Amino acid sequence: METAKVICKDHYLSIKLDGELFAINVNQVLEVLEKQKVTRIPNMPKFIKGVINFRGDILPVIETRQKFNMNKREEGLNYVIIVVELTSGGRNLKLGIIADGVKDVFDIDSTDIKAVPEIGSNYNVEFLKGMIRVDDRFIMLLNVDRIFSTDEVAMISMTHDIEI
Repeated sequence: METAKVICKDHYLSIKLDGELFAINVNQVLEVLEKQKVTRIPNMPKFIKGVINFRGDILPVIETRQKFNMNKREEGLNYVIIVVELTSGGRNLKLGIIADGVKDVFDIDSTDIKAVPEIGSNYNVEFLKGMIRVDDRFIMLLNVDRIFSTDEVAMISMTHDIEI
């Protein structure tokens, strides 16, 4: 008797960052917001752009390009804020990550995910679940729960107590 091969499909939102494509599992995406005024916070790491009001709550906003050691975003360029929920260091945390734009939502078979090569990568591969090839491009799958260290999560969590 033949056993059926189980293929697990997940839905991902592809985003653009400095000319590269990344994708986030849609189960972690709460909303995509248009560019808006971000209130800066003194004495925070440079990758924390500041906070915004999100449905009456304070939402920390991360400059993803800076966190990923990419080229700095030019002043005046449009961007979107993707509100995600992550779990890190035993904490659930909502935050906004800035992307140049969103592309589309697509399905990925778990069997299509390839390992990320470590040689010559500008990105900390711990942030990535893997890579997939779509047409003639590679898309890096973000592991949102591993983008921040425990200390960074603690610092980001402090922004929830700030009044704006």
